[in-house]
Amino acid sequence: MTVVTPKFGMGASVLRLEDQAFITGQGRYTDDIAPAGVLHGYVLRSPVAKGTFSIGSIEAAKAAPGVHLVLTGQDVAHLGALRSGAMQKQPDGSRAPTRDIPILCRERVNYVGDAVAFVVADSRALAQDAAELIEIDYEGEEAASGTAAALDPETQLVWPEFGSNRAFTYHFGDRAKAEAAFARAASVTRIEFVNNRLVCNYMEARSAIGEWKADEDRFVLTTGSQGVHSMQTIIAKQVLKIAPEKLRVITPDVGGGFGPKTFVYREYPLVLEAAKRLGRPVKWAGDRTEHFLTDAQGRDNVVTAEMAMDGDGRFLALRVDLVANIGAYVSQYGPFIPYVGATMSTGVYDIQALDVSIAGVYTNTCPVDAYRGAGRPEAAFLLEKLVDACARDLGVGPDEIRRRNFIRPDQFPYRTQTDRLYDVGEFEGHMRQAMERAGWESFDQRLAASKAAGKIRGIGMATYIEACAFAGSEPAHLELNGDGTVTLLIGTQTNGQGHATAYAQFVAEKLNIDISKVKMHQGDTDRLATGGGTGGSRSIPLGGVSAARAGEDLAEKIRRIAADELEASAADIELVDGSARIVGTDSAISFADVAKAAKQPEDLTGFGEFVQDEATYPNGTHICEVEIDPDTGQTEIVGYTIVDDFGATVNPILLAGQVHGGVVQGIGQALSEDTVYSEDGQLLTASFMDYAMPRADNFPFFHFETRNVPSTTNALGIKGAGEAGTIGAAPAAINAVTDALHRAYGIGHIDMPATPHRIWSAIQAAEK
Repeated sequence: MTVVTPKFGMGASVLRLEDQAFITGQGRYTDDIAPAGVLHGYVLRSPVAKGTFSIGSIEAAKAAPGVHLVLTGQDVAHLGALRSGAMQKQPDGSRAPTRDIPILCRERVNYVGDAVAFVVADSRALAQDAAELIEIDYEGEEAASGTAAALDPETQLVWPEFGSNRAFTYHFGDRAKAEAAFARAASVTRIEFVNNRLVCNYMEARSAIGEWKADEDRFVLTTGSQGVHSMQTIIAKQVLKIAPEKLRVITPDVGGGFGPKTFVYREYPLVLEAAKRLGRPVKWAGDRTEHFLTDAQGRDNVVTAEMAMDGDGRFLALRVDLVANIGAYVSQYGPFIPYVGATMSTGVYDIQALDVSIAGVYTNTCPVDAYRGAGRPEAAFLLEKLVDACARDLGVGPDEIRRRNFIRPDQFPYRTQTDRLYDVGEFEGHMRQAMERAGWESFDQRLAASKAAGKIRGIGMATYIEACAFAGSEPAHLELNGDGTVTLLIGTQTNGQGHATAYAQFVAEKLNIDISKVKMHQGDTDRLATGGGTGGSRSIPLGGVSAARAGEDLAEKIRRIAADELEASAADIELVDGSARIVGTDSAISFADVAKAAKQPEDLTGFGEFVQDEATYPNGTHICEVEIDPDTGQTEIVGYTIVDDFGATVNPILLAGQVHGGVVQGIGQALSEDTVYSEDGQLLTASFMDYAMPRADNFPFFHFETRNVPSTTNALGIKGAGEAGTIGAAPAAINAVTDALHRAYGIGHIDMPATPHRIWSAIQAAEK
């Protein structure tokens, strides 16, 4: 049977509608907006990681040229702190207390970059100059900056009243069952490693504009976000202590989010407070250094993991001891990230016993929160690194040990030891397909060529599964406009993924109109009362299905109106190229005329809401091949193959873009990116001079294809795809590097990032 892909519908390779504006400089980001009379804010930040401080005088700053306002902690004492509601239950059923983020610090600072004062002036430069005139005495104290040592008795306490740097304790699994499995195991493989801390580094640094509309008796906040409604709720209720309708939040174009633009930061209520006091708009625009210092960072785990196996190399039990750094304060979703990651501990494998212990720890560093994948990349890296170590210990191939332990297709639906319910999966199928595409069987020939050239070579794989598009919904609203175009209102927020294109495909297919006739509107709490925002790869699996249903609803209303106008039955009306036509005739009415003929406004609206009861579980295999120069430690990725199962493909071009970007971020963590704090809590990697972002010339052509098994939990069979590239990439890259080092030097472990210096040092140590 031939499957015909509609011109604009689901499955079509439609080019992005957004790009014309972006590539011609017509994008409109927060920092492009300059309301009349706008003033500019600057945040004075702590230069010490831990200590007390006192402000001697702000008079010189207030008198400085162009200065309109200086705020300190005492001035904003009426504002509520930023609180996390994401603390999960501990083994005893309790929830650990949190340490909230004050809008401005009073008397004590807890990391370099902690906010101390806010200065508003005619320009950012004048505000910054004035901030330097504020007299502050800091009494620095010894800081706790390292994850591994955070719980050592001699380490200084971030919050002395707790008596420990332990922020929380989580546990998954059945300890007694796991211990019994380890006791009868034929072999046990153990690894220890660091999952390095990352700085997000989206292209558009954060900025915000606050306005007070006296005539409306409400605030307006304009800022790049991943969802305006959560911003509205948190800032209004938690911080300003007003009704949410007293705060309008607007998000224009956003230059990357990756998780950290979900969160409310101090600058947002500060510009609102300043705007109300001054009666003028106030803008704050952060620079790259501020991003490094203060935007929520990612990962940062120290891990010990063990796998118990029987005599045939089958996994009996997994034991994990994980220390997760959460920084100086508890960020918005910070405590949830290691928790949700741990729910994916057993991955694609049939492991019947589990014992996972997690300790969240405070340190005098920037708070840690969700970063692309939010716990699931950490879980996949742990497991796939451990599985490769098991294969080396047993002397079997990495593909063979996976094959022996995969959850089989006939075992689905499969409930894991952490109560995740996988609906479908064919893991061996995509692993085998990836191996064929990557030339796995001919690797020895390429290895010989590398040896002849004085290089070493390795090949590594990672077979992952993740949970995303979690249970819930994202309603979609459609409006037929007087010119025959259609407006979609939806509460997700594009950060560059291509929502306007993907959603338009669903709607255009149902209305049979050109995709350019569908206009998307997001990012305004005045236009839409509720919305779940963008995160966890939820937008298309949830919002896309709702958009399709809204299209069906509007199509039915258009047919009814057209039937009345054309004196026909609605069942005889077809929608064709922006008009409604009696089937088999030339008698038709345009959508524009349908809009004019409507008797009630609601006749021109469509609504759809898909409620999903379970997460989707995308999965796949990544294979990375590397060549390393042992004289320099320089790694070149010479091949990269991906075969993913995303259930169903909405737009192959958009999908490839998401996967490529995710792979680059994952390999960036594996080979170059690292956030380094000194012992006294100074951020040593606070610019691109020291923090090595991946570059285009670090990568080969990515071979990407899908081998989809439709999801049974999603109405259209879709599984989320936005984070998957990141999840598979880091373990595949490190497994490839480790394979090269092990083949040539017997080196079985290297931590991320596997930089040239780290690789070279490992080789030198092995040769001694």
